[in-house]
Amino acid sequence: MKSTKLYAFVLIGLLGLPALSAEFNSSDNSQQRLHDLQQRWATVNYQLENDKQKQEFEALVADAQQWVEQEPESAPAHIWLGIIKSTYAGAKGGLGALSLAKESKKSLEKALELDPNALDGSAYASLGTLYYKVPGWPFGFGDDDKAQQLLEKALTINPDGIDPNYFYADYWFEQGNYAKAEHYAQKALKAAPRPERQLADEARRAEVNQLLAKIQREQ
Repeated sequence: MKSTKLYAFVLIGLLGLPALSAEFNSSDNSQQRLHDLQQRWATVNYQLENDKQKQEFEALVADAQQWVEQEPESAPAHIWLGIIKSTYAGAKGGLGALSLAKESKKSLEKALELDPNALDGSAYASLGTLYYKVPGWPFGFGDDDKAQQLLEKALTINPDGIDPNYFYADYWFEQGNYAKAEHYAQKALKAAPRPERQLADEARRAEVNQLLAKIQREQ
């Protein structure tokens, strides 16, 4: 049951401590950017609709792109540019969605080159999801076998996380293996909460429960 819906990382010289302080400030700034994008993405993805949602996705893409340009060696920056573009693709639909999905793929692949373990392997999970959601040849790059490999790598890094377990459950639902889908969906529900991502967790748990309901109807 293949869906075609498209659906996001010390030099102390003569300046002494100020140089060290600047380094810490840069790290703090990156963390703040990450937190800001995560919070805004959750609001846009789960609480907005239609033109307002698309408008805010455009703003998120621009801000994530700016982060990548300013910190090109940051795997989290590339991961979140990829996540934002992939979810924007799902909201946008049509031919423009496939273009966004391809751009997301490039961002996530770059993140894997830089640091495959960044953000608990999020690049693997997001890229794997793209591979089973995007149509295959000749329209897109979709590949179920590649998707499975990537999603399993994500679970190797973050075996108890809500996102990789949900995506793997959804993958198996798409494949028609409802027993495996239910197993990983239940694991997703048992994931520890992320205090800094309360809205995303609440929305993801709702998606898991919706998936479980679909699984029950198929069994």
